[in-house]
Amino acid sequence: MRTSYVARAAFAVSLLTAFATPLLAQEWPSQPVKMMVGFGAGGGTDVVSRIIADPLGKVLGQPFVVENKPGAGGSIAGDIVAHGPKDGYTSLMISPGHTVSAAVMKSVPYDPVKDFTAVGVVANSAIVFVARKDFPAKDLKDLIALAKKEPGKLNYGTVNTGSTQHLVAEWFRQLTGVQAQNVTFRTTPEVVTALLRGDISYGVDLAHAVRGQVESGDLKILAVTTPTRWPTLPDVPTALEQGLPNFSALGWYGLVFPAGVPQEAVTKTQKALAEVLSRDVLKKQLSNAGAIPSLSTPEEFTKLISEEVVRWRQVARDANIQAQ
Repeated sequence: MRTSYVARAAFAVSLLTAFATPLLAQEWPSQPVKMMVGFGAGGGTDVVSRIIADPLGKVLGQPFVVENKPGAGGSIAGDIVAHGPKDGYTSLMISPGHTVSAAVMKSVPYDPVKDFTAVGVVANSAIVFVARKDFPAKDLKDLIALAKKEPGKLNYGTVNTGSTQHLVAEWFRQLTGVQAQNVTFRTTPEVVTALLRGDISYGVDLAHAVRGQVESGDLKILAVTTPTRWPTLPDVPTALEQGLPNFSALGWYGLVFPAGVPQEAVTKTQKALAEVLSRDVLKKQLSNAGAIPSLSTPEEFTKLISEEVVRWRQVARDANIQAQ
């Protein structure tokens, strides 16, 4: 009897172990991963996310599912991810709006650095100063000279008070002493229309957003704010080249998880991103969206976020900019 009891007990334990072990040893990812986007469908962050999500999911063996939660400068999605499960199944694609929101909003429901674990920047885009074709300035040097010759006469257009474009334009004004009035618009097409009509002197926006009008010759680019010349605009000098030291700002897109996520999720995602971003077909897709693959390390991305929060807070404070 005792032998039979011991045998049954041992068998029961072996069954429990057989069922429990796969659960304990289960590798990440074992289910689909959400890729949250804090902006609406069709915007830059959404487009880049959708270009990357499918191949990333195929490499990792589980789909990455893009989910849009627009509103409050991206902070609604940020809040969901920051305070959601820390199991590696919810990620967030962010852009400079992540750091700008923290700078210009009265408060955001999370710390933009400490409440997230960075995976890396996945792609960059260019921010440009653009003007109509007959605007008398051909570059930033001319623009500064013209503005100082006639203080207060020039105006410039950007999308939305407290946007990345607005803060870049304001930073330029602060650094140069240019006296010009900001005119805000809801969308980039409205900025372009105002430029073409001559309602504003110049604008600040993403290069790909004005690419069509530049290629047609209706608009011209005065400068890029990238650290080095932009590959698709090799003849356009940077602001740094034009005598504005430290005036450098990139558009970027990067992936984060909530703080406390298993390191396995970060490591595997970083490795998978390196693979998919090296593919020619994906490079072409990103290029069509105005972005260039550029994978950073988690440490580099964390540093970038930290530095931008400090920079934009100072710019916003000095200009008394507060998001609506």
